[in-house]
Amino acid sequence: MNDALSPPPLAAPAAKPASGPQGAGAHIIAVTSGKGGVGKTFISANLAAALTRRGLRVLVLDADLGLANLDVVLNLHPKVTLHEVFTGKATLDEAIVQAPGGFSALLAGSGMVEYSRLTPEVRNQFIQVIDTIRPRYDVILLDTGAGISDVVLFSVSLAHEVLLVATPEPTSLTDAYAAIKVLCTQQKRQHVRLVINQTARPGDGRAITSQLQQVLERFVKTDSGRPVRLIHMGDIPADPSVREAIMRRQLLLQLLPGCPAALAMLQLAGKIEATLPGAAAPK
Repeated sequence: MNDALSPPPLAAPAAKPASGPQGAGAHIIAVTSGKGGVGKTFISANLAAALTRRGLRVLVLDADLGLANLDVVLNLHPKVTLHEVFTGKATLDEAIVQAPGGFSALLAGSGMVEYSRLTPEVRNQFIQVIDTIRPRYDVILLDTGAGISDVVLFSVSLAHEVLLVATPEPTSLTDAYAAIKVLCTQQKRQHVRLVINQTARPGDGRAITSQLQQVLERFVKTDSGRPVRLIHMGDIPADPSVREAIMRRQLLLQLLPGCPAALAMLQLAGKIEATLPGAAAPK
């Protein structure tokens, strides 16, 4: 995880400030990762269900334009996606569907090559969608793609907060470091929240967060002179129930609500709720 492993800087995407959109409406959280295959979409979906159980109005937006798979995780077969909205073939209201778990979902099309590049048209349409749905919800989770492409960085730039998902594997941690570096240097993020998935032992995630923090303090300098602060939000333990839920295309919180990973998701939701604007201070 040394600095030589990090990729060269990309041009910062022209988007809204990294502090997120202004005005009243949903708190937007980008769920992202440096590497694919770490459980990001699985966590987005189950976190949405857990937040909904806490009485919040939640929408998950599949921001992985072109390689969407939120519909697979939720076992949904949408006739209308963001592709139809962007092309004027359907309205935004027609594209928002009710997902298992009681939250709303806005799904993207899969295999759409035209969304692999961030064009001005896609950028403006995406911003318009966000601005339209924000007043309707308390929380919007942006399930972004993995990595640091311009499409991913643009999606993340629209969020108030970043929840980065990583696993204890060295490749995941190296890519997480690279993603965090880009977020703090290009988007001027002062902090990034981490959830460590597939941990083997209690305390693994906190130790990993501490190690990443030390590397960032050594190699990454921000404009303020202060290192980006990593906030450990919790661990999702390695649990065979997760694979069973994925294979059945069901939410873990519905299929096996008492398993260790599901209980960890509920704890994560509680911590996320405590960070929302207007949340009561913990006693």
